[in-house]
Amino acid sequence: MVFLGQVQWILALYLRQGSVVGWIGAARTYRRRAMPTSIGAALKSLPAPAAADAEKLRFIEELTRNVDSQQERVLAEILGRNAGAEYLSTCGLDAATADRATFRSKVPVMSYEDLQPYIQRIANGDRSPVLSTRPVSEFLSSSGTSAGERKLFPNVKDELDRRQLLNGLVMPVINRCFPGMAKGGKGLFFLFIMSETKTPGGLVAQPVLTSYYKSEQFKNGSDGPYYHNTSPLEAILCEDAFQSMYAQMLCGLCQRHDVLRIGGSFASGLLRAISFLQLNFKQLADDIEAGKLTSRVTDICVRDAVAGILRRPDPDLAQFVRTECGKDDWAGVLTRIWPNTRYLDVIITGAMAQYIPALRHYGGGLPLVCTRYGSSECFFGINLRPACDPSEVSYTIMPNMAYFEFLPVDDVAAGDDDARSRRLVDLARVEARREYELVVTTYAGLNRFRVGDVLRVTGFHNAAPQFRFVRRRNVVLSVDFDKTDEAELQRAVEVASALLRPHGASVAEYTSRTCTERVPGHYVVYWELLPVTTTTKCAGAVENEATVMGRCCLEMEEALNAMYRQSRVAFRSIGPLEIRVVQPGTFEEVMEYAVSRGASVNQYKVPRCVTLPHVIQLLDSRVLSSHFSPSLPHWTPTKPSD
Repeated sequence: MVFLGQVQWILALYLRQGSVVGWIGAARTYRRRAMPTSIGAALKSLPAPAAADAEKLRFIEELTRNVDSQQERVLAEILGRNAGAEYLSTCGLDAATADRATFRSKVPVMSYEDLQPYIQRIANGDRSPVLSTRPVSEFLSSSGTSAGERKLFPNVKDELDRRQLLNGLVMPVINRCFPGMAKGGKGLFFLFIMSETKTPGGLVAQPVLTSYYKSEQFKNGSDGPYYHNTSPLEAILCEDAFQSMYAQMLCGLCQRHDVLRIGGSFASGLLRAISFLQLNFKQLADDIEAGKLTSRVTDICVRDAVAGILRRPDPDLAQFVRTECGKDDWAGVLTRIWPNTRYLDVIITGAMAQYIPALRHYGGGLPLVCTRYGSSECFFGINLRPACDPSEVSYTIMPNMAYFEFLPVDDVAAGDDDARSRRLVDLARVEARREYELVVTTYAGLNRFRVGDVLRVTGFHNAAPQFRFVRRRNVVLSVDFDKTDEAELQRAVEVASALLRPHGASVAEYTSRTCTERVPGHYVVYWELLPVTTTTKCAGAVENEATVMGRCCLEMEEALNAMYRQSRVAFRSIGPLEIRVVQPGTFEEVMEYAVSRGASVNQYKVPRCVTLPHVIQLLDSRVLSSHFSPSLPHWTPTKPSD
């Protein structure tokens, strides 16, 4: 048995060594003293979960009190371990001896386009230390939904340990906000993988979550008993999306009283699971009643795993599923089917915020919890107030994950990108209420890499800044002088879609593009509509459709920025906004196309702007009706709010 004092010894050693490598190094030193095989084992061996939680919470407190010194140590460790890398030498940096000021003066800020030639060499089989002296173990791919192709980021073996450290800090924070969670129960998490690909040089390329779900850490349950899932591993690792979803939903229904939390990667994924239940509940109920899995699931490993949960016929549960899912009103359906659920665990920031009303509808008032912030490049931080309102979600950057810098995006005096890069600020020197673009230097070999996320500083936890995700850096729509970003487009859709509610419809999904086939060009927004209840008439149409949809177009224009409205009214350089209503299921087809090109089902996000000709052709082929703004939006030169 490992006692609290022994874990405190690890923490004390970490604090002397600093950063995540010190933390992992402390565990290794501890292991050499004939103790348990990992820090995770030490913490899990404590006599009470509360003691382990308290130790991890103290670790967070210590980590966030010494942000600048932690960052300096992290950069020194990154440069020390990658001192022989070609890229740093090309920059003229003696990484083995360089300090922070020298690093910043010699190494430029890089975009993915700058990185791509080095990535291509590694992908083609170059095993020399191009970006890192550690061998590249695999490539982690972005979802690829923004520009239609995947971006590849090098990964090294010990990076998973670092990400695991961040994951291990989440549940103690959750348990502090939701008392009783540590006593047991399971999570109903809809988790999916996609098939891996190989680069010409033989390295595996796969999304970060696919890599994690295939890892030994995940397979062995190294996240602890809090992460127990109702889904068998075989169902999660099944590459067939239907079979995987069906098996996970069936197992979740069979264990419905054990479920304490429901979630997925993104809010859109959880809503897809709810839609799947709406479409397949009758077959699911038949399987439960028969105690036998449908023949539509053909994967032998999945069938064997599900058989261990679906052990016998359960006619009472089958009838319950038919009754609850057969109701017209699905409000609160998650709490009715899984009555012990404490919260929904999904990403609801950024573009996912549009799904908050739907999740509240189906969740019956359950808290929406967003726990951590990360990407293919790096894991960044955690939400220390997981029970907060979705509009207030902020992430505390953990200073041991990477070396972080920030580009000011709201400083007019900063000028162009080169000038602004010279104004990069460290993690410990960001200012409250300002917006920055995130720049990272990672252990895996990314140096001063522009992630593309724009964050706003909302406050501080001890000395560690807390950030709210605002948007992706790139502009979504622009016809003339106007520049409409993703957050602004989303607000406009939310405002306009409110006009549909009295008619029993809502916007299920949307995307957009600019149309310059006519002069002047204009915005085209594709809407897929959803009935509020099963009795609402909806194939896309609403009562008095032409009038209502025309008002929606104008309402969107009224909600856009002053430059857009000025271009419409004063310059007449932008034509009336157009909404094209598409057939139900259109956005599923868009997702299937993205997946066929290498996007991950698990990480997929509907792109808020489409440029690929095939996707535009697909959307236009599914249009049921088209509507234009009937008049000009309001604009005056002296509008104070702009």
